Amino acid sequence: MNKYGLAPLLLASIMGCEILADQSQKKTLDTHRQTVALAAPLPPSPQRIVAMGDLHGDVNVAVKALRLAGAIDVATHWIGGDMILVQTGDKIDRGDDDRQVIDLFERLRSEAQAVGGDVRTLSGNHETMNVYGDFRYVTEGSFQDFTNHVPISMEPIPDLPADQQARAAAFRPGGRYAKILAQHPIMLIVGNSAFVHGGIRREHVEAGIDTMNRQVAAWMLGKMERPDFVKGSDSPLWMRDYSETIPKEAACAALQDALSAMGAKRMVVGHTIQDQGINAACGDKVWRIDVGLSKYYKKNVIQVLEIKGDSLRVLSAPR
Repeated sequence: MNKYGLAPLLLASIMGCEILADQSQKKTLDTHRQTVALAAPLPPSPQRIVAMGDLHGDVNVAVKALRLAGAIDVATHWIGGDMILVQTGDKIDRGDDDRQVIDLFERLRSEAQAVGGDVRTLSGNHETMNVYGDFRYVTEGSFQDFTNHVPISMEPIPDLPADQQARAAAFRPGGRYAKILAQHPIMLIVGNSAFVHGGIRREHVEAGIDTMNRQVAAWMLGKMERPDFVKGSDSPLWMRDYSETIPKEAACAALQDALSAMGAKRMVVGHTIQDQGINAACGDKVWRIDVGLSKYYKKNVIQVLEIKGDSLRVLSAPR
């Protein structure tokens, strides 16, 4: 069992609650500690974990992937029992169903927790992009969906088109959907597996995974400025070092270093589409699960990764 698997609230408090260099920032985080708690603790050794990659605003494929995982019935209600479902971020952008995808996973989390299971969705780079107002990948249909269904509860943003105001209000720090995303960590450990959108390096472990998660949550709640590590090629949300077809030797060494620091056996990442389907690299130390599920990518297969202890299996179905 991962010795860090029992850390309260996030299962990822690798370095404890380190003292931040900025003491005022630490005070802000401590003040809002209960507010930014991401979820109740998970069991240390779940019987079955299923990991799902990027969905990019396609609620229909999300439903199909959830059925493939054995998580939901035909009415989209939870039947996964004590299964832990982890979605590794990028639920939104590129498709029209962003709101519906987020709402679906939030409902399923409640249903799963009621029967001893859980649903954990991570924030990826596209979730954070929306919180800092980068709407380059938002479709007209998704803008309109927020206009039709999500009341504007904040002052309009100057110079932003009227048809984008509802989405901007929903995702800006302190907004309705930003508050939902604040409950989604950027890194998570379940059992002996570490989950992240892009990748985890030792420097992230040393900075404190719990601390980094809480900083992102506090930012999304409008309680502090955006952390610098949210952006950049070295960010846990953006890095692709472990996702190249054949990762460089240095990348595999860095991966092992990070895993050793966490006491984890493997890392599961999304972010970079794997044309060959879900696969492992670096001696099976990293599993890459972004297979372009969204219809935007026009792929023909749906895949999720099942983890039972040290047994891993790819579940596949045609679209």
